[in-house]
Formats: sequence, structure tokens, C-alpha cells
Amino acid sequence: MKVRTRFAPSPTGRMHVGNLRTALYEFLIAKHEGGDFILRIEDTDQERFVEGAVDIIYRTMAKTGLIHDEGPDKDKGFGPYVQSERMKSGIYLKYAKQLIEKGEAYYCFCDKERLESLKTNVAEDEDGEEKIITKYDKHCLHLSKEEIEKNLAEGKPYVIRQNIPAEGTTTFTDAIYGPITVENEELDDMILIKSDGYPTYNFANVIDDHLMQITHVVRGNEYLSSTPKYTRLYQAFGWEEPIYVHCPLLTNEEHKKLSKRSGHSSFEDLIEQGFVSEAVVNFIALCGWSPEDNREIMSLPELIEAFDYHHISKSPAVFDMQKLRWMNGEYIKAMDEDKYLEEALPYIKKVVTKDYDLKAIADLVKTRIETFCDIAEKIDFFEELPDYDIAMYTHKKMKTTSESSLEVLKELLPRFEALDDYSVPGIEELLMKYIEEKGIKNGLALWPVRTAVSGKQMTPGGAYEIMSILGKEESLRRIRKGIEKLENA
Repeated sequence: MKVRTRFAPSPTGRMHVGNLRTALYEFLIAKHEGGDFILRIEDTDQERFVEGAVDIIYRTMAKTGLIHDEGPDKDKGFGPYVQSERMKSGIYLKYAKQLIEKGEAYYCFCDKERLESLKTNVAEDEDGEEKIITKYDKHCLHLSKEEIEKNLAEGKPYVIRQNIPAEGTTTFTDAIYGPITVENEELDDMILIKSDGYPTYNFANVIDDHLMQITHVVRGNEYLSSTPKYTRLYQAFGWEEPIYVHCPLLTNEEHKKLSKRSGHSSFEDLIEQGFVSEAVVNFIALCGWSPEDNREIMSLPELIEAFDYHHISKSPAVFDMQKLRWMNGEYIKAMDEDKYLEEALPYIKKVVTKDYDLKAIADLVKTRIETFCDIAEKIDFFEELPDYDIAMYTHKKMKTTSESSLEVLKELLPRFEALDDYSVPGIEELLMKYIEEKGIKNGLALWPVRTAVSGKQMTPGGAYEIMSILGKEESLRRIRKGIEKLENA
């Protein structure tokens, strides 16, 4: 049988990195086996629907390279691929009524007040807040046929619930966690059709997965507790279950579930923070899985070739920002020159408005940044010389002092004033000649010059590159300023 996986996001805002990992694993499973990857939009939760979120889904999939074989824009005979459009045919209600006829589901007419009375408090959740659980008591399962027909005829609001036996057990097998058995008494009679006529996410998933011939269902392990209910639905219909692949929890560095409030929980958050989409994909692939050879830098084609979902870990995966930053830096270093310049220029132009060689500035920082947002703090001195402390002229390793620095700058100033060639080679030649004449170590001259022209302790590039970009007039102005600061100290 051909492998078919699906990514079924809800259009509720930016794509959480956990959802992106699910999409990536589904894509890799399908492509590794030469199968099909399907995009299905699950918009049945109208209360959480966010305008423009569908565009975010398409944009994210395109940027990450997770190109779907089928979807709302690529119907291959299994459509529609949007649940609200599928609902128009009455497909979900039809299957829910089939379950009612089999005794596997029932109408529930309980109002909000009655359901509120069934709520019970349980232990605290991971955030320390008290969890409230509502377990339905099967009250409406015992309504007579006449009562049900009367309620329906009167237009009384209802939902359709799954009828799970109160006794016995349900067993399913997960590709990562193996066979799992739960007591039926722990399972709630989940709602299949809501009072607004829309199917619940869980029910629509089962129906659509079966009709679209999905072979592998990938999701976070928080869905393990819901899977027995899915299993019972497949069994009630007499359908073959897909292969379940439940991924480990994705946590922050404090080992708590990665929250939307973390500031880097969505793909678009990371892109806005200067990360490269290829690096994000590479990193997320390794959040819960690793190749046999333990490689870390892997392109999407390499991931497709190496991916084996049986090697997905059971242990929670830590979203390690330091590792992501390192990996992103490696991707930036390896970037094609034209692509790198295209990506870097917007960040440079936010800081540097003067008529400098922006490509030269970009080249200076390429190997010194981990994200594009790092550029600003490394190049801000080009726009304006900061008001620095003259203590910076004193450097133990370079053996410089304020006095030695003042002497060097005063001796070099007329030489720089007479210099016409402000290219890197021209400036380097002048400085090396001075160092040779004076019989001093390089640092004794280069440190005060770099300090004067940058006003910073750490800079991308040295005195030659910085002065070449600043040009003669600005370089001289900054050196004179350095002399003035040292003289007035």
C-alpha cells in the first residue's frame, strides 16, 4: 500500500513549532517511502478561527519546503480538503448516525447547567493551576426512542456522543510507545457532532483519514490519551486503523511544555528573530529524532533519505535555543553569497543609513553572527561613533595604555591625512610600514586605531576593514576625536 500522510492544521494563528515538527515528520515519512503528503485544513472550530491563518499555513509550508502533493489547491480526487467544505455534503453527520444505528453513539440533549454540575476538580497541571474535568454520566444514553424523536421534532439542541463501554479495556499500538491498554472506565463519551452541527476535531480526523486513505497518523504524545477513542471508532466502523506515530513532548530549557508565550514558539517568531528557514527545519527535525550516524547539519533532501520514524525518541525533546543559534550560524556561514546579501541587507539598512559599502559590511559580519538580528549590535558604530570610555585604549594583552595609544594616534594622523588609497591593502600597507619603522608589535598600533575608529571593544573586522568602509574623511574625524578624548582625560 502506498504511504499517505497528512498534515491537518487548524487555522488559529501562527504555526507552533510543535505543529511544524508534526508536519515535517509526516512529510519525511511520506517522502522517504515515495508516498504522498497531504495538506488538509481543519476549520471546524469556528470559535478559534483566525482570519488570515490559512495564508500563514501556506506561507510556512512554502518557506520550509514542505510541499504537499494534495490539498485545497491540488485536488487529486480525495477532496474537498477543507473540513467546512466537506461538511456541506453532510458527510460527518451521516457517519455519526451510522454509529447511532450500531449503538456506538447517541444523541445528548443535556443543557449547559447540567453539564456544569458534572465538573470535578483534579490535581494541579504543569503550570500549577487546578485542572477541571467533566466526565459525562451517559444520562441521555438511556432516553427512549420516543423521547429522542420528540426532542428532535421540537428542535431541542443536541450533540452526538460516542458510546464507550463502561467496562473492559481498549488496546492500540503506537509505533514509538508500543501496545497501550487503557481501562474503558477512564474514557469519556466524547462529542462527535457539536450543537452547531460541526464535527469535533477528533471525529472529523477519523472520518477524513479513512476516506483519504491515510496510512500513518503523526501527532504529539498529548494525543495518546485520545487514541483509544479513535481506536474504538475505527473498530465500530470496521475500518483498518492507520499506523500511529506519537512524537515526544517539546519542552523549553526548563523542561516545561513549550508555551506560545515563550516568544519563539512559532515558525514566524523565529524568522522575525533572524533565523534561517532551512536551519529551523534542520533543528526541529532533531527535536525528538536523530540519524544513525548522529549528523547534525542536514539539508531537507538528506533528512528525507535518512529519516526513519522508528528512531523517534520517547523522551521529551528540549528546544535548545543555544543549539539552534549555533546551527543557524553554520547555515549563514555556508550561504551562497548572493542569497546571504539579499537576507542581510534589510537588517543592515535598519542601522546604517549613510553612503557606505553595505556589501563590505555584510561580508564583515557573515562569519560572526548566529542570527541576522545579531547584525545590528555589531555594525551600529558605522552609523555613529559611540561615546566610549578611554579605558578601552588600555589592553593588557596588547600592552597598550592611554599614553601609548595617544602617541600612536598622533604619529599616525598625518600619515593617514596624506594617504589617498583608503582600500584595505592601502591602509594595511601604511600601518605595517609604521609598525616596522617603530619596531613595535602589531597590537600596539592596531588596537588604538581600531578603538578610535569604532569606539567598541569588539568589532567585526579590524582597523583596515573598518577604515576602508568609513572612508578617509570619517576615519580622520574619528581618529582626531580619539586624540582629543585622550588629551582631555
